[in-house]
This record gives sequence, structure tokens and C-alpha cells, in this order.
Amino acid sequence: MNIRSNPEGDLVEIRYLGFDHRQNSRAYRFEVREQGRPTRQLTVTADMELFRLHRVCIQEGPTLSGNKLTEDLERGWDGGHELTEADMRAHANSQAIAEARRAEQRKTQSQRTEMAEAYKQSPWKNRGI
Repeated sequence: MNIRSNPEGDLVEIRYLGFDHRQNSRAYRFEVREQGRPTRQLTVTADMELFRLHRVCIQEGPTLSGNKLTEDLERGWDGGHELTEADMRAHANSQAIAEARRAEQRKTQSQRTEMAEAYKQSPWKNRGI
């Protein structure tokens, strides 16, 4: 469940309902509740080939679709909702950047540990002189 506010400042509740498989795509279904409006069901479609092409796990589909729907609603978009090549590329790039940062942090931590161990064993360290 995702709760946001629309451009008018009203609360919007978005609830994931599931998906339907349609040949080479998935249609992720959501229920949208807005104050003062009837509940509606909206769908975000995603081409399955884009998941493979950008190496995005299929399990991320509902979250990516929910984020796309939220962005579309915040912009006031009332047409069809679709995860595009650009959406998948942006997600894959952000994942790669996050992984590179985690790897750098692991590397930095490992280097600190190695340097501390080397210092302890160094014959050159000041022994109270």
C-alpha cells in the first residue's frame, strides 16, 4: 500500500492487487482511492523483454509499477500507464550505482582493516620512544 497526496493535496491510497500475464507482458493491477472520488482500478503494463534486457528481477515489477503509477498520478496523467524502456534503464542504472557504492564501502572497510593489522605488525612503529 502506498499513500501519497495528489496535486490538489488530497490523500491518495494505492493498493497492489496482482497481475495478469498477457503474452509477452504483464499487467499490474492497482486499486486507487482518492478523497471525494470513486475507487478505481488502474493497470500498469510492462514488456517482459525489458526485464531481461536490463537485468531487472521480475519480483521488482510490482514496486516499479507502483512507483510509475504514483508518478503518473502526481503529474495528473490520466492516460495509459506503462513501464517504458527509459523507466527500466533508469532503475537498472540506479541499482548499478548503489551496488558500486556498496562495493566501494566494503573495499574501504577491508583496506582499513588491512592497514590496522599491518600497523600492529610493523617493526617501524614507534614503541614509546
